Amino acid sequence: MALNLLKLCVGVESIEDLQASIDFRLEEKRASGAPVEQYHTTRMVPSRRDEILDGGSLYWVIKGSIQVRQFLTDIRPFTDAAGIKRCHLVLEPVLHPTRPQPRRPFQGWRYLTAKDAPPDIRKLEGGGDIPDAMRRELAELGLI
Repeated sequence: MALNLLKLCVGVESIEDLQASIDFRLEEKRASGAPVEQYHTTRMVPSRRDEILDGGSLYWVIKGSIQVRQFLTDIRPFTDAAGIKRCHLVLEPVLHPTRPQPRRPFQGWRYLTAKDAPPDIRKLEGGGDIPDAMRRELAELGLI
């Protein structure tokens, strides 16, 4: 069973905001000729790498709730220019909205088992996806 990571998405207001940030950074990489891949840099390297890369995702906490996930495609430890060990969490740049699940603030990342992870929200047939504000309101009312 795949193991997941959980991380706060600091400075992001919504799933759409996160998607815009991803799109902007990928376009910057295309324009500069750098490899076009999305990654998040963190200081600690997950010790359970093989379990995570066996289908795991990075679940993002936005505004106090887990709201979205991205598949993890690689974990690359490295040492930065200052000699500090860090890690790139390489992500598929596709966002998968999840059923909102409240989370308190924490530092760094946490492991998240599959049984504790919120399920994905499926797109509505013929109606597109639910806008973030409506999704939050429905979740607060306990309807999703």
